[in-house]
Amino acid sequence: MTGRVVHFEIPFDDGDRARAFYTEVFDWHVEHMPGMGYTLVRTGPTEQASGPTEPGFINGGMFERTDDFPGKGPNIVVDVADIDATLRRIEAAGGRAVGERTPVGDMGFAAYFTDPEGNLIGLWENA
Repeated sequence: MTGRVVHFEIPFDDGDRARAFYTEVFDWHVEHMPGMGYTLVRTGPTEQASGPTEPGFINGGMFERTDDFPGKGPNIVVDVADIDATLRRIEAAGGRAVGERTPVGDMGFAAYFTDPEGNLIGLWENA
């Protein structure tokens, strides 16, 4: 388990508005993924296979705010070796799983939890 922050996510109410805002203000490259309800965000030079090509930044995504994911602020995504084991540790320490371990294409798996303070945090496990 690395425990490193490897990704960020920004919830939105209006995807077109959010994509336009971050593109205009920060010149981020955003790629709407129809059918997934998700937008990929590249904040700097990136190679498809390996991710960021310069040290010091991470890429992220945007998703529609729902009752399951109601957060008002961005959330971070932490790399772990085993999502299921991590969710058990999270619940033992006072957090709460939000949904289940979900495959993300052939890249890996994602899950979410809330910490004891109510913050939504993501987990990432490489395939």
